[in-house]
Amino acid sequence: MPLKSPAPVPTAPEKSPGSQQPGQIRLAVTHSLPAVLGVIPMGLAFGVLVTQSGLQWWWATVFAAVVFAGSLEFLLIGLVTVMAPLSQVAVTAFLVNFRHVFYALSFPLHRIHGPVAKTYSTFALTDEAWALTTAPEAQSWSRRRILAIQATFQLNWVGSVTLGALGGTLVPDSIVGLQFAVTAFFLVLAIDAFRVTRSVPPPLVAVASALAGYALFGTQMLVPALTVFTGYLLVRYALGRRKEGRNV
Repeated sequence: MPLKSPAPVPTAPEKSPGSQQPGQIRLAVTHSLPAVLGVIPMGLAFGVLVTQSGLQWWWATVFAAVVFAGSLEFLLIGLVTVMAPLSQVAVTAFLVNFRHVFYALSFPLHRIHGPVAKTYSTFALTDEAWALTTAPEAQSWSRRRILAIQATFQLNWVGSVTLGALGGTLVPDSIVGLQFAVTAFFLVLAIDAFRVTRSVPPPLVAVASALAGYALFGTQMLVPALTVFTGYLLVRYALGRRKEGRNV
């Protein structure tokens, strides 16, 4: 009579390495802290700029919480104060945030389960969150940790913007130069980007696009200039991919 093999002993399902890590929220906050320290001054400056643009302080909180798009929020201040057409606002938002199309190719959205969580993660996808969650060491991070990183950035952004707006109400109107703060801010970012890439054509094309847009469209130059520059970047990217394919 053949012997029966012993019944297999049930084992607990294996957990992913990310889910075994304790304190996912605490780890997310700790890992985000260096980048958050860079976000807070920007938020304070944005809050001050909102109140100095003639808007009520609470508009800064609305922008930060609902729009939550970094550089686009700075541009929206000017568009809102001059009551720009909704079509121009929509096109500007599309061009400024078009880079998020490429972010989605590498962002670990497949690890975010549930429609509500996926919707929030898509909404809260920022440059800083993308940079942290696509790093090599982040490949095993859990859903909770990824979401906690995104929520950390949003909470700190909304808080710093609100504080800046409340503090901006105390800044006398006689102080001049705050209107140039956004221009100076983006100029510094452009200089830092050039120091990293050392690529000459993009900044030259950006300046040429701005000058051509202003010459042709005057104060309505933003959308045409961004369109031309975005087209240049797409063509440059396509040519670079083709060159890499030939070298393989």
